[in-house]
Amino acid sequence: MKILWQYLKEYKKQLIIGPIFKLIEAVLEILVPTIMAKQLIDIGIASGDRGYIFKIGALMLALAVIGLGCALVCQYNASVASQGFGTNLRNAVFEHICALSFKELDKFGAASLLNRITNDINILQQSVAMVIRLVIRAPFIVLGSFVMASVINWKLGLIILATAPIFALIIWLIMRATIPMYRVIQQKLDKLSSAAAQSFAGVRVIRAFAKKREEREKFDATAEDFAKLSVRVGKISAILNPATLLVLNFLIISVLWAGGLQVHAGDMTKGDIIAVTTYISYIMTAMLVVADLIILFIRAGVARDRVCELLQTAPSLAEGTESVAMAAGESAIEFRHVSFSYNGGEKALENISFTLNRGESLGIIGGIGSGKTTLVNLLARFYDADEGEVFVLGENVKSYSFASLRVVMRVAMQKPFLFAGTVKENILQGKPGASDAEVTAAAETAQAAEFIAAKEGGLGARVEAGGSNLSGGQRQRLSLARAVIAGAPILVLDDSVSALDYATELRFRKALKANYDGTLVMVSQRVSTIRDCNKILVLEDGRQVGFDSHENLLKTCETYREIYTSQSKEEVAR
Repeated sequence: MKILWQYLKEYKKQLIIGPIFKLIEAVLEILVPTIMAKQLIDIGIASGDRGYIFKIGALMLALAVIGLGCALVCQYNASVASQGFGTNLRNAVFEHICALSFKELDKFGAASLLNRITNDINILQQSVAMVIRLVIRAPFIVLGSFVMASVINWKLGLIILATAPIFALIIWLIMRATIPMYRVIQQKLDKLSSAAAQSFAGVRVIRAFAKKREEREKFDATAEDFAKLSVRVGKISAILNPATLLVLNFLIISVLWAGGLQVHAGDMTKGDIIAVTTYISYIMTAMLVVADLIILFIRAGVARDRVCELLQTAPSLAEGTESVAMAAGESAIEFRHVSFSYNGGEKALENISFTLNRGESLGIIGGIGSGKTTLVNLLARFYDADEGEVFVLGENVKSYSFASLRVVMRVAMQKPFLFAGTVKENILQGKPGASDAEVTAAAETAQAAEFIAAKEGGLGARVEAGGSNLSGGQRQRLSLARAVIAGAPILVLDDSVSALDYATELRFRKALKANYDGTLVMVSQRVSTIRDCNKILVLEDGRQVGFDSHENLLKTCETYREIYTSQSKEEVAR
């Protein structure tokens, strides 16, 4: 809870003022039945004094108006505190998620992260509001009503007190049954969100292969599993209110029976019995509120644990302090006996060692699953190597601050992702504040200028989230422009020309060679893409089987020769 308190502590004033005014409202509410019984009924109505009746009625009305004002003040403070807390916590969680490495992001999954930052925080936000508005008021109404009823008649107070263990037992049984279920429900909600996100992301593939029915059945099964457990826990939670009402109704019957006997015996007045039954109705209403609060706080406890788990998850990558200043020396990239595996499983890379000098170009090639993208992830420090060291511009990659590393290195990802906005805004992500001339030059280098000019609005043309209104080749070219515009000392293209036709790719490589003089790393499945690189790294099943020029690899590396031969035959067949 201490973790969450820091996002609420700036609202200490609201946390104090809100409950105080709610307590004042509750005190005034508790006084009304006694005033009504002792003054209005037993004196005013009994004597037939209309003036006294109007006087007491005006007093009760004044108490109601004051109570309303106190309730509004409390509601305002509860809204300010809960909404502010939710905003602070949501911002902090989002910032923390952005600081996590790919390892932690893989562990939680996108669906779970989304649910934690939305659904779980909404529950916590709601619980803060309820703490201010009702946590003090509801117990005070129960306790105050019991005390006032006992003051009027201690025998009836004992009857009310006798029901307390029954209430406690009911609440304990419900909590015991539902708390584990709510934890499972949140996990199943994560799975449901993941299934929905997967279907939405793959809707084109689903339609292309006529898999709508199969995907719907999978989603229905996941949704039904979630629904069954939700209904089950809902049924158990729903017992709380009727069980509470049942006990309270028996209490009212008992009080009316015992009170009626005392009224008949002359030990109680009619006003007393009305006041006691009114207090019991207060207790009934407050207990129903307490029952709802218990269910909310059970859910809030689960949500708190999930949010705290996320906030307590430290990034596995420790940020360095090295600035953009580059070390002396010729090497731009160096891998020294690097090995890596995802989540401690089978090694994706094993004992990789090579050096690439500044200004040179490196091509990386290999079969599917050979570790090409994994190597790029280690170079860009999206993950840390399990063994060995990675050096960038003469410095260990771990010594750089993340901001500095992104300045010296730009990566065009294998799967290009574009953000909702304009074409220009997406390109400017590579270099905020770049001039229109720089944006245009980058688009020309990436062979994107032609299709941009053909769009209505040009650089101001709208791009939907994920680039859904663009073709695969257009998305890749905008992604390339975004990487190229920065002019970073190291440019990494992770199979980011795979959607381009051969002619467009050739024009891009020529334009890049003419306009970029830094260190270039190109990952590709095509020999034609990387054959002109100074050095080519050949990977097979995570192992380095070749590192040399194109001509020398044809002589010395069987794996590279097989790739080259197979692709040459394909070219002839075309």
